[in-house]
Amino acid sequence: MKRFILSEAPDSGGMIRLSGKDYHYLARVRRCIPGTVFKALLPDGEAVSVQVRSVEGACLLGVCLSGEEPEVPVVSVVLPPLVLFQALPKGTKMDLIVRQATEGGISEIVPFRSDHGVPTINPGQGDEKTGRWERIIKEARQQSGSGIATSMRAPCTVAALMDYWEILKGRYPTALGILLHPGGPGSLHDYLSAAPALVALAVGPEGGFSPGEVSRFLSAGFKPLGLGTTVLRTETAALYGAAAIRIILLERASWMPKIPHQENG
Repeated sequence: MKRFILSEAPDSGGMIRLSGKDYHYLARVRRCIPGTVFKALLPDGEAVSVQVRSVEGACLLGVCLSGEEPEVPVVSVVLPPLVLFQALPKGTKMDLIVRQATEGGISEIVPFRSDHGVPTINPGQGDEKTGRWERIIKEARQQSGSGIATSMRAPCTVAALMDYWEILKGRYPTALGILLHPGGPGSLHDYLSAAPALVALAVGPEGGFSPGEVSRFLSAGFKPLGLGTTVLRTETAALYGAAAIRIILLERASWMPKIPHQENG
């Protein structure tokens, strides 16, 4: 369900005032008028309904309604956080990756510069790019209704990425790192059967990971995983891998053990 994400909590009277891009989206795109009720998320993640009181002077005034019946979540399975370590791709492909990752329920996106990647961010552009991606995340959450507050980190080096991975492992001792790179006997079901507290998915750029990067990820505990014989674009690989992980985790309860067939007599 579509939900508008409020950047600020309502005042003591339950009123909200929206201007700028938020006003344009609600008043011009969604065509809200006085009396319109729309679903929203407060900064703390609480779901509320907001009734529009006035739309004038480039400002929308609304009130958070009380006594709303809580919605029953469609999916009751609690999933571990899923973090995307994404090598920066060419051009504006990162915009698409951010949008798709948000709609797919990724908890955090960490872009990094890789050996085979083409630099797309000049010095001093990191904050500008991150701000753009944060706006894309907000739009994607509002469009998809995702209840996961996807966060975005600034682009970093592989060395800084490894340092952050160590921090995550400290917070989540059973964290699982998956490297989208062929090699090893393990399967995705095998890796996820241990019920990890967090899953980090590392996706390379168009040219793939360099041998040095592969060695570094494996040394840090990442498990290699191939996605078949088809060569996927980096933006497709991120969506493909994340979707596969989420589906397997969502359907964990339905996994059936394989019982060897026994012949009579």
